[in-house]
Amino acid sequence: MTETTGSTATPESGNPEGAEGAADEATSTEDGKKPSRRERRRANKAEGAEAGKKSGKRGKKGIFARTAIFYRQIIAELRKVVWPTRSQLIQYTTVVVTFVIVMMLVVAGLDWVFAKGAFWIFG
Repeated sequence: MTETTGSTATPESGNPEGAEGAADEATSTEDGKKPSRRERRRANKAEGAEAGKKSGKRGKKGIFARTAIFYRQIIAELRKVVWPTRSQLIQYTTVVVTFVIVMMLVVAGLDWVFAKGAFWIFG
């Protein structure tokens, strides 16, 4: 899968191919039970720290690679957007402008009332 498909799967979500048996053998418990997910994760983290390696696909990428991925993801998200038609855009704009004008009139009216009240009380 590529970065731009919107997949949330990560390499950390499971064992890599061919490592199922090795991971179970390396992290088996004393009583012979299968280790819990938490125990397997801790063992895998410890193995990675001992080896001093980066984790495959999720290793640190350069600034240009990260920038390119970022812009590819932006373009992929913009393709998913449902853009309004011209008539919808005009209708939405009219509603917003009308609402702003009404709110300006309400605030101006309240300001005038409070100003007259202040002049009446304080002279």
